[in-house]
Amino acid sequence: MILRAVDVEKLIEPEHPARAIGELVGGLDLSAFRAEIEVVKGEAGRPAYDPWLLISLWIYASSEGVSSAREVGRRCEYHPAYPWLTGCEVVNHHRLSDFRVEHQAALDELFAQVLGVLSSEGLIPLERVMHDGRKVKAPASGKSFRREKTLRDHLEPARQRVRAMGDPRQEEGSAGQAPARERAAREKVERLEQAREEMQKMSAAGRRGKERRVSETDPEARIMKQGGGGYAPSHPVQLSPDAAHTVIVGVSVTQSAHDEGQLTPALEEVKRNLGRLPQQVVADAGDTPRETILEMAELQVDFLGGTVEAGKLRRPGRGVTPAFRGAVFAYEAEYDTYRCPAGKELRRRGIERRRVGVLHHVYQAQAGTAAVVLIGRSVVGEPRHVGSFAPRTCPS
Repeated sequence: MILRAVDVEKLIEPEHPARAIGELVGGLDLSAFRAEIEVVKGEAGRPAYDPWLLISLWIYASSEGVSSAREVGRRCEYHPAYPWLTGCEVVNHHRLSDFRVEHQAALDELFAQVLGVLSSEGLIPLERVMHDGRKVKAPASGKSFRREKTLRDHLEPARQRVRAMGDPRQEEGSAGQAPARERAAREKVERLEQAREEMQKMSAAGRRGKERRVSETDPEARIMKQGGGGYAPSHPVQLSPDAAHTVIVGVSVTQSAHDEGQLTPALEEVKRNLGRLPQQVVADAGDTPRETILEMAELQVDFLGGTVEAGKLRRPGRGVTPAFRGAVFAYEAEYDTYRCPAGKELRRRGIERRRVGVLHHVYQAQAGTAAVVLIGRSVVGEPRHVGSFAPRTCPS
């Protein structure tokens, strides 16, 4: 055990990022956070943490990729930058977590203020914004998903349990046990009620009955296919960073399993935060349906989007030899037909709309001449030969 004096000011160097963050937050309007701090004359209380401190801790932790309140609390004990911000006081992780949850709206406004400061200093030119989505795994088990009948069966007993507990302040025993039990039971009822609301939203959206399952522990999560394979409860997150300094200027969480249709709302979020749209936006093929291309033209935003490479096979048909794959089928623009390697002509049969914003142009040979069907995917609709074409069956 060593007892020694610590000069807090010397814990970090003069150019440390924590100093810049502390100074930046100190210049922001934090009245919305301080409004809830009250002093009641004649009643015992404890000093409240200054919102400047909690916000600075969260911003600095986020800059280092730390999103756990427990981890922030641990770093307050040993990491030089965190004790410099706190004055060597340890901040409880419960208070950090509660602050982030209770002040969600005010934190969103603060985020916009920070972006405004960066924009005024020329750090966010908005000349080019990159946009993409990713799925973040939810802290819920696949076994926690229940049908509506199961949720109803669990909800009523939970309500009865809360009513039977009475007023926790009148309970004997430990001063913290009764309120903790009451809070846990109440939070379970709230989660079940939210799960029923999410179930009703899915029903109104026309989801099939066998898919209508909602998690008891994380009602807003949805089971989705992961990029590395398999399925897991997830939250789709849309991110829009500015390309100049990789500052995130827009973020949102959706419940859509696909990125289609999410680019326009993402740009609206950027406009709410910074007051203007970017000059150019870059997205991948998942964000490039026909509707999005038209919306970007209407917004007068230069749009660079990905498309499916011509001739690229996504799912080669079983038993299809390289000689009869999509890349070797010749398109004749004058007649809007395809010529297969065997010399058979495939005429356009029609258009199928299987997903929002994606059109599938189907070409098929006449009966009795060849058993060949081409399914072409086009994200823009015109020209018809743009896309990926794969023969379903081929002549022997």
